[in-house]
Amino acid sequence: MAVKILWVDDEIEVLKAQIIFLEGKGYEVEKVTNGYDALEHIKEHPTDVVLLDESMPGMTGLETLSAIREINQNLPVVMITKNEEENIMEEAIGSQIADYLIKPVNPNQVLLSLKKIIDKKDLVSEQTTRGYMTDLRNLMMTMQSNPNYDEWVELYKKFVYWELEIQNSGNTEMMEVYQSQKDEANNEWCKFIEKNYRDWITNGEDAPIFSHQMFEKYLQPHLEDDKPVFFLLIDNLRYDQWKIIEPAFSESFRLKEEKMLSSILPTTTQYSRNSIFSGLLPKDIKREFPNEWKDDAERGGKNMFEHKFLSYQLSQMGYGDMKHSYTKVTNHEKGEELVNNIHNLLQNKLNVIVYNFVDMLSHARTELEVLKELANDEVSYRSLTKSWFEHSPLHQAIKKIADKDITVIVTTDHGTIRVKNAHKVKGDRDATTNIRYKHGKNLDYDQKEVCYLGSPESIGLPKPNLNSSYIFAKYDGYLCYPNNYNHYVKYFKNTFQHGGVSLEEMLIPFVVMESKL
Repeated sequence: MAVKILWVDDEIEVLKAQIIFLEGKGYEVEKVTNGYDALEHIKEHPTDVVLLDESMPGMTGLETLSAIREINQNLPVVMITKNEEENIMEEAIGSQIADYLIKPVNPNQVLLSLKKIIDKKDLVSEQTTRGYMTDLRNLMMTMQSNPNYDEWVELYKKFVYWELEIQNSGNTEMMEVYQSQKDEANNEWCKFIEKNYRDWITNGEDAPIFSHQMFEKYLQPHLEDDKPVFFLLIDNLRYDQWKIIEPAFSESFRLKEEKMLSSILPTTTQYSRNSIFSGLLPKDIKREFPNEWKDDAERGGKNMFEHKFLSYQLSQMGYGDMKHSYTKVTNHEKGEELVNNIHNLLQNKLNVIVYNFVDMLSHARTELEVLKELANDEVSYRSLTKSWFEHSPLHQAIKKIADKDITVIVTTDHGTIRVKNAHKVKGDRDATTNIRYKHGKNLDYDQKEVCYLGSPESIGLPKPNLNSSYIFAKYDGYLCYPNNYNHYVKYFKNTFQHGGVSLEEMLIPFVVMESKL
């Protein structure tokens, strides 16, 4: 079906050559000479794109544009004008025109503009496919060449980049190709972790920066600056989710640096976030803070003492007298309190804000059927995260201080992954119930389906019982006990979980931004 163009210009006869050119390219072009006739045509006839002259007697182009928006808010309009005054351009762009052309225009200019509007999705899909297929060989070669940790970080960034590009292109076939390669990458990553993780934790040689080193290695340099530092830890934020909300931050702040570090195992709040704030591995937290640390099987909150751990670590780093704050937001009311108090926090050198929404979203999605429908895959999960952040008190709060000379750091404690493949594990009554990792005595499992990394102490973990051991789910697997096995397999399948070994859970962003002053 031919694309229907409405060209509105009081000198339409002068444009006869351009119209013939477009008709030769297969477009249907209707012509009117004023804004009033344009509005009547749009009301009565299907129209795909409007080419609109700005300088017309009677109703101007901008007035016509405003009236078109009232009839059809989504109709693409290309403004064509002799007038290059900045205020006219700004008003047209503010009205969300699709393009802006300066007279005199030649036929190819108009054709290019129409192609950008009408054929954009197909063009983007074709270009994305070519780009990904070109990069595919390089990605495969890197994976097969025994990459080190830094190379794995770059690989993962590439995977996230292409996932978002392919998503935007709408090419479902290419997404299947991508997903197959991503599966292979995660399987190789699990082998990489099995081979290296224990040595990294035990010896530290050639090791990545882990959760417990975040403050010392990444945050400390910014504590030496004169600027107040706002440290935002958004729980459970994957790198792809960060890339989706990054544009909202970029409206107010300038990106200074983006680093990646690794969450410790298990990739859960109890372990990784307590390590971030204490600067200690879990086994050392239990030794230094025996009353505050709780093992998985113990009752009570597992992250109740983060501020105490934070104060301890700052003291260990030589910042015991530093004026700082700690705020945890777990509901909308707490978020509103943050918005109202944000200016008062400027008096502190360091302000730590822990925001729990994304973590609550992943847990609620497991429990609530409606959220399972709303976030049934990675695309919709990212979309919900973006929508939440753009309307969140956190976004409101940081916008209120965007005009101040501050440093804003965004990071997380771990990511999450959509689990698909259930694996059966047997254990005694003291074994833990987590589905991405388990620890206990006498665990029975298929060694091909889980990561076993050695004794708890050798990987920095406490040992709740004499014969306790830890196992971790690989990639998209999840661990279920034989009791009521089929029920739990169905209940957790395709839910977003954390605690195990995957690129999504372990590789986390540490992003530094500064105000646009």
